[in-house]
Amino acid sequence: MAWADEMRLGLCGQVRKLWAPRGVKVRQRLQFQRVWRYLALAVDGVHGTLAWRWIASMKGEAIAEAVEYWQAQGLEAVVWDRAGGHRAPEVQKWTLRRIEQPAAAPELNPAERVFEELRRAVEGEPYATLEQKVAVVERELKALAAEPERVKSLAGWKWICDAYTQLSSTVIPP
Repeated sequence: MAWADEMRLGLCGQVRKLWAPRGVKVRQRLQFQRVWRYLALAVDGVHGTLAWRWIASMKGEAIAEAVEYWQAQGLEAVVWDRAGGHRAPEVQKWTLRRIEQPAAAPELNPAERVFEELRRAVEGEPYATLEQKVAVVERELKALAAEPERVKSLAGWKWICDAYTQLSSTVIPP
């Protein structure tokens, strides 16, 4: 089981906090280009694994591509919010079990912690193209996926691990 969500990545930059001597004005270059790509991310904080897929939009057919990929990767269930694209007919046709959590509650979704790490790594720098920024995020994701203990520390919240342990102990093997 994994917690999933989407992160919008674009060339609308964000200002980062920087240290500078008192009295020195800090100038940061900022991009403002309305081009987007979405990262559909599934995080298993118990085992420290990530599964991701780049999608073009938050519409049902794009999210269905991610669900199809996650199912092919062996994911059995995904916990996510009630975004419109998550409830689309294209998504419903897949047998991957979907568990809904309250809308607008990022504090309940460990995927948000991974997004914070990704934003920390990529924001504050201007990128020539969206593909260049996507490549940096991809590199960060691969580095994070190579460190399961780090993923567990970000997303393996105690209440999730406890619930997983309880569920796995009550399931009767075939």
